Amino acid sequence: MKMRALLLAASLLIPAFGAAQANEIEKPNLTLGVGGKPLLYYLPLTLAERLGYFKEEGLNVEINDFGGGSKSLQALIGGSVDAVTGAYEHTIRMQEKKQDVRAVIDLGRYPGIVVAVRKDKAGTIKSAADLKGAKIGVTAPGSSTYILVQYLMKKAGLNPDDASFIGVGSGASAVAAMQNGEIDAISHLDPVISKLQDLDAIEVLVDTRTTEGTQKVFGGMNPAAVLYLKESFIKENPNTVQALTNAFYKTLKWLETATPEQVAAAVPEEYWLGDKALYIKAFNATRQAYSTDGNINEASMKSALSLLTTTDPSFGASSIDLSKTFDGSFLAKAKGQ
Repeated sequence: MKMRALLLAASLLIPAFGAAQANEIEKPNLTLGVGGKPLLYYLPLTLAERLGYFKEEGLNVEINDFGGGSKSLQALIGGSVDAVTGAYEHTIRMQEKKQDVRAVIDLGRYPGIVVAVRKDKAGTIKSAADLKGAKIGVTAPGSSTYILVQYLMKKAGLNPDDASFIGVGSGASAVAAMQNGEIDAISHLDPVISKLQDLDAIEVLVDTRTTEGTQKVFGGMNPAAVLYLKESFIKENPNTVQALTNAFYKTLKWLETATPEQVAAAVPEEYWLGDKALYIKAFNATRQAYSTDGNINEASMKSALSLLTTTDPSFGASSIDLSKTFDGSFLAKAKGQ
């Protein structure tokens, strides 16, 4: 009788143990790449870190900040980082290059990028059509700031090589480049843009921080920053990817109701560029750009593909399966579905 009771107890323990094993995080120590962490484009990453959501999910995330999104993508492909918070269009570009990279949660529904000209050039550069011969500052060549201004030039009848592109970084160096006259125009993000506006150093031509501005450029939404990983990593580490997705979804929900003052208090002071009030102003200007549900719909995917085919006519769009650029299964679980 005792033996039967022991066997029954043991049989009851096996499923519980199996469930625990099934939820075990395969890789709790992760390296995540980003191209310009202080930028408001990547605010959800900073908040997930600072609010402790990674740790809540059992993750120890080391963040490597590169000079621009294209460099963090290179790090993922090269194997020096496990995941990236970067532009959604990189998942499409990599598929054309036979690299299976997939987003699992959307962080930004609008690009949040502003194209502006130096104040003393505002009389001659009034639209993207006037950028021929200009020196244009971007976070890094190949990054989303670079791709957007190329898209605008192409739509205006210019070729990308009609202008010079200069990588100006993601913080004070970008502000200095404009102030020192090293560039004629800039394609960049907040808080850099709001800082330059506060200095009365620029005239805005295009603003994709808002619903209105994004629709004017793309005719609808256009996904921006996402969390993306190699499909091979996703398959080998599903619980790890779920934990990452959970952390970012919690962050989006926190951000949806947070006050600007709470956001400013949560980020490192150096992100304010020396002016907390200005940072709050920059956040308010960008707030509409953040995703509230983490999803990417088909129309948004097609908008991102159009961005690439317009800037690069040789891009093999016919080989792209957009359904393979976004895996929404982890997001569904994060939402409790």
